[in-house]
Amino acid sequence: METAALFRPRRSIILPLLLAVSLVSALELSDKLMSYVLKDFGQEAHQRLENWQRLHVLAANAPVDRQLKLVNSFFNRVRFISDIRHWGEEDYWATPVQLLSTNGGDCEDFSIAKYLSLRAMGVPDDQLRIVYVKALELDQAHMVLAWYETPGSDPLVLDNLINEIKPASQRTDLEPVYSFNGDGLWLNQESGKRARIGDAQKLERWQDLNERLNSALTP
Repeated sequence: METAALFRPRRSIILPLLLAVSLVSALELSDKLMSYVLKDFGQEAHQRLENWQRLHVLAANAPVDRQLKLVNSFFNRVRFISDIRHWGEEDYWATPVQLLSTNGGDCEDFSIAKYLSLRAMGVPDDQLRIVYVKALELDQAHMVLAWYETPGSDPLVLDNLINEIKPASQRTDLEPVYSFNGDGLWLNQESGKRARIGDAQKLERWQDLNERLNSALTP
């Protein structure tokens, strides 16, 4: 089960069950989902999902700085695997359950999992932004999660490239391009300011991810 190629042909089969999770106000993994993961992905995958639930219980009432550190370090233990190797697509945005069950994902998957986990812990949506950046040293596109204490504050950056959470002003290796959350979509301007350019549903892959999440919650 460790070979990424094994997951690709079965994605259409595992999606309905791997989306059976509520992240709106609490983390709830169904018994059916947990049994399925244990049977098809093994004990280690099952344990990762149990650890995710324990993380939520542990950190739900913790100060936000503690929540950020716990969530960041938890998901950064997952293996980085490119989408083309893992899913057979150039750019696929996986759910947190897919990420943990297959123990693999790329920067978008890490950022999405951290965002949804913190939202489930009660961190307000307006304090979180998934940020598409250019990683200057790597000379490639990258994605991180940013937490804003106030709308105008220097955000803290949660990144799978490094475990330390630093203010954005100290991440000179990252050049922001655009950011989004459940509420809106912002474009970074040359002046350093962010201009809202609409709703995050303009992003096709974000819309697809939310449709897959919501479909599992519809009776």
